[in-house]
Amino acid sequence: MVHELSSEQIQQALQGISVPPQPQIMVDLQMEQVMPSPDLRTIAKLISQDPGLSGALLKIVNSPHFGLTNRIASIQQAVNLLGCNTVINLINAQSIKGELTDEAIVTLNRFWDTAQDVANTCLTLAKRIGYQSPDEAYTLGLFHNCGIPLMLKRFPNYMTVLEEAYYNAGSERRVVDTENRLLNTNHAVVGYFTAKSWNLPLHLCEAIANHHNALSFFEEEGGRDAQLKTLMAILKMAEHICASHKVLGNQEDDHEWASIQQLVLEYVGLSEYDFENLRESIRELGVA
Repeated sequence: MVHELSSEQIQQALQGISVPPQPQIMVDLQMEQVMPSPDLRTIAKLISQDPGLSGALLKIVNSPHFGLTNRIASIQQAVNLLGCNTVINLINAQSIKGELTDEAIVTLNRFWDTAQDVANTCLTLAKRIGYQSPDEAYTLGLFHNCGIPLMLKRFPNYMTVLEEAYYNAGSERRVVDTENRLLNTNHAVVGYFTAKSWNLPLHLCEAIANHHNALSFFEEEGGRDAQLKTLMAILKMAEHICASHKVLGNQEDDHEWASIQQLVLEYVGLSEYDFENLRESIRELGVA
């Protein structure tokens, strides 16, 4: 069943936190919607590459208006539920939220690129290790750093702070510790509240909040939901494979991964040799 929403209802639903959509994705979507018969599958594929658009879409479909029993994390499912007219209205609403400067686009490219790469790698890893909801793993990969563009809006020097945070990360200090010390907040906390505002499933929100708290997460004996720990393991493997420490942190070495590698691989039942083979096969496929 398709639920149609008016432009006014969409504008009301989208009030609050927003992450700017990637300009090239918006151009591709605008081109698709002027076709005589817009293809929903193509539209869904384009939207699923962008955290801001995907977040806006899931916020609407998981809103009380739809009365869904369980919150969903699948972009394709959300597009199918909303239907072509509502999705096009959503795209148009996002396109008028303001233009980005060239400097902002260059900086945010680091965020957009890693979001897509990590999401695709999470999806592949989830399928390889037999996780039951690969779409959820993809969504976590897409959204895990959604606090970064909002931090950048608030703190112009944020990327410099983030690079220092990655440099300092390791067994004694988390990425978010440096952010907390210098800015009194961090992108994981901001990302958690952003994900909550988008009505994402709560276990995904919790994974976003804790994605730089993985060491204590896996050191705990029990106490954590197995689904959440598996998602966290998939995400941390994907971040390492996609070299987020280089793209976002401008660091040659992945200090965070070095401190959690053994715990994560033990949890998912992979040896270092197995993981290296998996990493190389994913890179050869061009996923990351």
